[in-house]
Amino acid sequence: MRLASRLRRLGAAAALTGLLAGCTVGPRFHRPTTATPDAFGAEPADVRSTTYAGAVDSTWWTNFHDPELDALVARLAKQNLDLRVAAERVLQGRAQTEEAFSQLLPHVDYTPDYMRTRQSPKGFISLVTPAPGAPYEYDLFQNKISASWELDLFGRVRRSVEAARANTEAAVEARHEIALVAISDLAQDYMALRGVQARERIAQANLAVAQRNLQLVRDQFAQGLGTTLDVANADAQVARIAGTLPAFSTAKAALINAIGLELALPPRALEAELEAPSAQPLVPPRVPVGVPSALARRRPDIRQAEAQLHAATARTGVAVAQFYPDVTLTGHVGPEGLRFPDAFSLPNIMLTVGPQIDVPLFEGGRLRAMLRLRKSEQREAATNYQRVVLQAWQDVDNALTAYAQAQKQREQTVHVLAESKKALDAARQQFQQGQIDFLNVLTAQNEVLQAQDALSQSDTDIADDLVSLYRALGGGWETVGEPG
Repeated sequence: MRLASRLRRLGAAAALTGLLAGCTVGPRFHRPTTATPDAFGAEPADVRSTTYAGAVDSTWWTNFHDPELDALVARLAKQNLDLRVAAERVLQGRAQTEEAFSQLLPHVDYTPDYMRTRQSPKGFISLVTPAPGAPYEYDLFQNKISASWELDLFGRVRRSVEAARANTEAAVEARHEIALVAISDLAQDYMALRGVQARERIAQANLAVAQRNLQLVRDQFAQGLGTTLDVANADAQVARIAGTLPAFSTAKAALINAIGLELALPPRALEAELEAPSAQPLVPPRVPVGVPSALARRRPDIRQAEAQLHAATARTGVAVAQFYPDVTLTGHVGPEGLRFPDAFSLPNIMLTVGPQIDVPLFEGGRLRAMLRLRKSEQREAATNYQRVVLQAWQDVDNALTAYAQAQKQREQTVHVLAESKKALDAARQQFQQGQIDFLNVLTAQNEVLQAQDALSQSDTDIADDLVSLYRALGGGWETVGEPG
């Protein structure tokens, strides 16, 4: 807002500069166009959560209906250090734009000056005949106002301003990209944390079952109905399940610290807040994914690549304008005298005014080399834009496939868990009837534990894939305000 206010105040001078300017040389920037598919790739529709071509939700994390996640994201915009650094880069870009714009305006300097001079009798003054009694030493006092104004007839400065504005826009979009990544990373870390907590609860529940089984086998062995092999197997089962718990504690601590780092907090700062287990967030039944044609206007990395292409095009214009003359209006006015009071007397005013023309005649190939460099940078930026757009389409397509297939995999895991529970019930019944040994019960219980763990991991994968899909679609950065 401050930059815009200043630009408005300087608008009249800029308009006059535009009237004086003859032309703006160099290439003009045109927004690049790319062929886009009519729709994203089709994915299986017979899943719990489907996608459709609706407007992408800029606050997609609220669709998980998890108040803790909402609160963390709200804090992220204010506390994330990467966003603070990116905000400073935006402010730097605005300052550079204003500095470049100032070159379009007249520059005025006030220079009071005093000089004590002693002429050599054998110097250049000996070529003339001094007036009788003229001193070889004297004081010179000046009160001088100097002004200069580059007319920018061929647009060198205007192209520099255009490049600076484009670089500022690129910095804005880079900040949006950082916001998008930060929100996505926080959400994925949060999903992973809740997934680890769910898997830990499953392991603890299975540990309690294994401990009851061990006590049962020991009781049967004491009654002469079991074997030492059954006791050893049951004891090993307890130790095997208990051995998985430390890994869950390690993973929880790392994820809590990762979330804390994203909020610029020291280690363990969020431990009390996030340590208590909570249910894994559920994915929404329908997910809007927009249309491919809107992707380029929504993804900040594409918008950043476009701004970088604009800046490279403008810099090429600057290089072209370097081949043309620069015309600068200069002037000096102010009183001067050999005595101090004379430097403040209006009758003693001196005045010089006139144009200064700078024509490049021989630069040793510097200007041509610079032009080749700028044209190469412009082609590089155009190629990079095409690469970013293509990568964006692939990101969305891959995310759609992963999201749909993760749900398919979950369906199979649900079936495996149901059948594993049936097998465990049958094994227990047959063991109690003496038809099989306890090793079969342990095997069936391990299958149930693995299926339960896989189902919990599958729920985490689905939520993680959905976050990746939102990230690929470029949703979420809009909630981060502009730096002041």
